[in-house]
Amino acid sequence: MTQTALRATSGPAPRHNSDLRELYTQMRRVRTFEERVGELFVRGQSAGSMLHLSIGEESAAVGVCATMRQGDTFTTHHRGHGIFLARGADPNRMMAEIGGKETGYCHGKGGSMHIADMGLGHLGANAIVGGGIPAVVGAGLASKRAGKGDVSVAFFGDGAMQQGILYESMNMAALWDLPVLFVCINNQYGMGTHIDQATKGRELHLRARAFGLQGETVDGLDVTEVREAAQEVMDGARTGQPGFLAVECYRFFGHARMDKSPYRKDEDEALGRQKDPVLHARAALIESGTEAGDLDALDRGIEAEMDQAIDFAVASGEPPLASMFRDVYGPDEPEPEPVRTRIDRVLARE
Repeated sequence: MTQTALRATSGPAPRHNSDLRELYTQMRRVRTFEERVGELFVRGQSAGSMLHLSIGEESAAVGVCATMRQGDTFTTHHRGHGIFLARGADPNRMMAEIGGKETGYCHGKGGSMHIADMGLGHLGANAIVGGGIPAVVGAGLASKRAGKGDVSVAFFGDGAMQQGILYESMNMAALWDLPVLFVCINNQYGMGTHIDQATKGRELHLRARAFGLQGETVDGLDVTEVREAAQEVMDGARTGQPGFLAVECYRFFGHARMDKSPYRKDEDEALGRQKDPVLHARAALIESGTEAGDLDALDRGIEAEMDQAIDFAVASGEPPLASMFRDVYGPDEPEPEPVRTRIDRVLARE
C-alpha cells in the first residue's frame, strides 16, 4: 500500500477474504440496530431530543474494531452506537440506555451520546466535538507504563478535524511514543456544513504526519480495505508509533434524527448512498459463492435480535429517583438530599 494514495475499491471485495461473512454480519447488526434506534425515536420512547445515526459508516466501526483486542480501550463521539456494538456491546443494554432505562449501560443517565462501559474498554462517548480525543492520550500513557501492548483508539468525525485539542493530542502522542490511534470517520458533513466548506486541505492524514504520526486515508466502501488499513496503523501503535486513519464514508441521513438535510441536493444524496458498505460486502459474498437465501436468513435473524432489543428497552423500568447520585459521589460519601425530598420534608413540618 502506498501512503500517499487514497485506498479505493471499484469492484467487489476480494474472493480470498475468508472472514468477509463475519465482517458483513457485524455491519448488518450495526445497520439494523441503528434502524431500530430511529424507530425508537419516532415512537417517542428514546430519552432526550437528539439522536445521531451512523448508517453508511458501518465499515469504519467494524473494520477498525476488527483489529482491536481485549485490553484495548477507546472513546467515541456523539455518533458512536455502531462502534460500541462492533466492540461487543449488548444491544439490549444499549437500546435500554438510549431509552433512558435503568437496565442500560449507564442506568439510563447517559442516553444516546454518553454511553460508557469500562468492562469493554469504552472510556465514554462524548457529545462535545472532539471531547473524547484527549482521554486516549492518558490511556495510552497508562498502557505504555504497564507494558501490555494495549492500544487506545479515539473515534471522531471530520468536524473534529478543526478542533485544537486534536492537534495537541496528536503532538503529545507522538512526543511520548504512545500506543494511540486516532480514527476520523469522515462522513463529509459537520452538521450541515460540507467538508469542502470547512477545510481547504482534504488529505486529512497529512496533518497527522506533520506531527510524526503514521497517517493513512482509506475508502470506506470496502470493509476489508478498512480493516487492512487499520491493521497497519494499529500494528504500528502497538510498538509505540501512534497512528491516524481517516475513513471516507457518506452519512445517509441528516446530522440528527430530526434533520431532513435540506442542505443536500437529492441527486448528491442519491449518489452518496451508492457508497453503501453493507450492500458492497453482500454483493462480494454472493459473487464468491454465498447463496443470497443464506444471507437473507442471516439478515432475518439479526432483525429478530434487534426487535428483541427494542422490546427489552420498552419493557425496562426507568431509574428510580433514589439513584440520582449513584456513580457521582464516592461509595463512602454521604449523598446530598434531592431538592424534591427536601421540599417535601420542609412542607411536612407545616
